This record gives sequence, C-alpha cells and structure tokens, in this order.
Amino acid sequence: MKFLAVGSLLFLVLAASAPACELCAIYSADSARSESISGLLFTVSEQFVSSHTILAEGESFSTAAFLQAAYLDSSITHLVPGYNFSRRFGVSLNMPLEYLRFHRVELTSTGGIVDEAGTVSGLGDVALIGRLSLIQINKMKYSATVNLLAGVKFPTGDTARLQDEINSAKIDQALFGSNHQHGTLGGIHQHDLTLGSGSYDGVFGLASALRWRRWFLNNQVQYYLRTEGELYQFGNQIIVSGGPGGYFLLNEKYTLNLQANAFYESSGRDKILGQTFNQTGMTSWYLGPLFNFTLGEHFSANAGVDVPLRIYNHGIQSVPDYRVHAGFTWRF
Repeated sequence: MKFLAVGSLLFLVLAASAPACELCAIYSADSARSESISGLLFTVSEQFVSSHTILAEGESFSTAAFLQAAYLDSSITHLVPGYNFSRRFGVSLNMPLEYLRFHRVELTSTGGIVDEAGTVSGLGDVALIGRLSLIQINKMKYSATVNLLAGVKFPTGDTARLQDEINSAKIDQALFGSNHQHGTLGGIHQHDLTLGSGSYDGVFGLASALRWRRWFLNNQVQYYLRTEGELYQFGNQIIVSGGPGGYFLLNEKYTLNLQANAFYESSGRDKILGQTFNQTGMTSWYLGPLFNFTLGEHFSANAGVDVPLRIYNHGIQSVPDYRVHAGFTWRF
C-alpha cells in the first residue's frame, strides 16, 4: 500500500507540474484533431480484419473438419472528404473501397458441398454523415468536445453475392416449404462477401473527448438502423468504443499519445425472405492499443490493433482473430 500511495502521489505531481510548452503542444494537437476550424479536410483510413476461426454459438467448432478451411481476410480503405461550414456544423462523405480474399466451404441443405476460393473487390456502400457539435471547449489545461452524428448510407455497393444468398433461400423454400429456415452450414456465407447491402440505412453516433493536461478519455457510440433491400435485411448494429490515455511524446511541432481502447460491437440477426437468418448476428468485445500522432495543426494520424476478448455468435460463423486499423487526416 505504501508503494501504491507513493506512486499515486508521484502521478499527481507529474500531472500538476507539466511544463507550459507541453501544454502548448497538447493544445495544438487538440486543434489539429478538433472540428473547430472551418474548411476542407480529407481522411484516409484502412482496416484489415483476419477471420480464420470458426465458432458455433460462441464455442469452438470442430465437428466437420473440412469446414475449417474457410476464412475471410477483408481490407477496407475509407476515403472521406469533409467540409466544416462552421465550428459547430460539418459534413463528410465516406467512400469505402473493399478487397475481400476468401475460401468459402459450405454444406447446403440438400447435402451438396460448396468449395470456392477467390477475391471480391469494389466500391461499398457510400455514406453521407452530418456533424453537430454540442460542446466545444479547448483551453490550454483542459478541453471537452461532444459531437452528435447522423446520416444515411446509400446502396451503392454491388449486391450480386447477396442475390445469390437470396436465390439459395428461395430454392430451400421451394424444396421444403415456405416455413423452412435457410440453413447452409459453413463459416463464410454469400452475405459475408457482398459489397453492398442493397438498402438505405440510418447512421447515428455520439463522440466525446475529455482532457485534463496530458491525460484524456475518449468515447464513441455508433448505431446503424438497417432497412430491407432486395428481400434481405441486415441486423441493426451498435458499437461502443473508447478508453483512457495520455501524451508521452511532446514537442512544439509534434505529439504522440497512447490510448487503451476497448471496443464493444453487437449486431442483430439478419432477415432473408422475411425470416430470421440464424447463421447471422454476433456480439464481440475487443481491447488493444491506439496511437495518435499530430504534426503541426494540419496533420493527424492514428494506428491501432483490436484483439478479441470474447465473441458470441449465432449459428456457425467465421469470426475475427484480430483487427488492424490506421489512418490520417489533413486539414487544408
């Protein structure tokens, strides 16, 4: 307990005695990442997800060994031009470029086996997002921002793979009746490989960032309201992420901070031909480091890794082994 008390006291002393130049650097870093400056900005971000593990209802699945060959490696590059009309209001356009490398092994409801490997690439669903700043305080010693986000996702991505899933479900119902559940068995399905949802979906979010001297706490909440498109409806999705962090590299020209980023994601089960698709829906918990770097007042970048702590899925699905993401923003 003595060492804990001494450590806590040292922590408070260091925080209270941060030199003014460090606070100036942090203040500039806040400006580089904040939305307080009107004008044009452009963001490029990349996320790679490796899904090579098959789970059945959240547990290891090894009943059918040949299904273990299935995997999905997804790489999504987001091109996001944006414009701030004022310090309170801005818009951005999210254009995802997707590249999926996969091996799909499925056992169909008629007893056949599908074994397919290849790649899928192209433009995904484009989203137009508006930002309204509810709180925007940026002082030398502290800062606080709260942003409300809302927008719409358009059905711009190719849905050929999704249509194949729908056609397969129609065949099942023709053979076994209209109440038959679509039941292909495998880790990777056609809906996992679609570039688009075929639907107009609502996007909502709330992002907050609090800082005291060199220590901060960030949090983001996102909600995706799905609608039906082309006889298929993806499940609604909620994402909560964030955590504490601190600046450990400070300079008048650049800063680097590290955040312990926790990530919770839950998506409901999809519907196909009006019926619940029991091979969909997942709840995941991740944890990993997130680095943020700023250079001057125009450039900021980030990079992080998400390691799964617990994944629960419905039916049989291939789930992420890890996720890597990075990006940068330039303010003109």
